[in-house]
Amino acid sequence: MKTTLLLVGKTTDKHISACIDDYTGRIVHYMPFDIQTIPELKNTKNLSIAQQKEREGELILRQILESDHVVLLDEHGIERRSIDFASWLEKKSMSTRRMVFVIGGAYGFSPEVYQRANEKISLSQMTFSHQMVRLVFVEQVYRACTIIKGEPYHHE
Repeated sequence: MKTTLLLVGKTTDKHISACIDDYTGRIVHYMPFDIQTIPELKNTKNLSIAQQKEREGELILRQILESDHVVLLDEHGIERRSIDFASWLEKKSMSTRRMVFVIGGAYGFSPEVYQRANEKISLSQMTFSHQMVRLVFVEQVYRACTIIKGEPYHHE
C-alpha cells in the first residue's frame, strides 16, 4: 500500500520540519510513504471561512484519485491507541492500493471533502497547531510500522 500525507500549507517551523523529515525517512524503510503539500491560499482577507474551506477543498480533491482510501485527520474522528492504529493500518494495507491521510487548513474541511472521505481519525481530544499535528501523525505512522514488525520502539 502506498501512503500519502496530504497537507494544506508548508511546515514553517524548521525544527518541526526536520523532525518530520526524520520520521518520513524512517517510515519509507517499511512502506512507500510521501508527503504532498498544497500551497496555502493567498489574499484570504476578503474570503469568508466557508469560502476558504471551499477553495482548499477543491485543491484537496484534485489530489485524490477515485480509488484512494481517504482518511481525514479531524477532531471528530475516531481515536485509537497506537497498537489499535497499527492493527488498523496493517488490515488496510491488505485491501487498499493507496491510502491518503489529509490534514486540512486552519478552519477544517469543506463539506465536499467530508463527503469524499472514507474515514476520520483524531489524534487527541486536545487541540494542536497544524504544524504539530504533522509531526505527531508521522511519528504515529512510524510507531505503527514498528509495532507491525514487532520492533522494540513501542512499549506497552
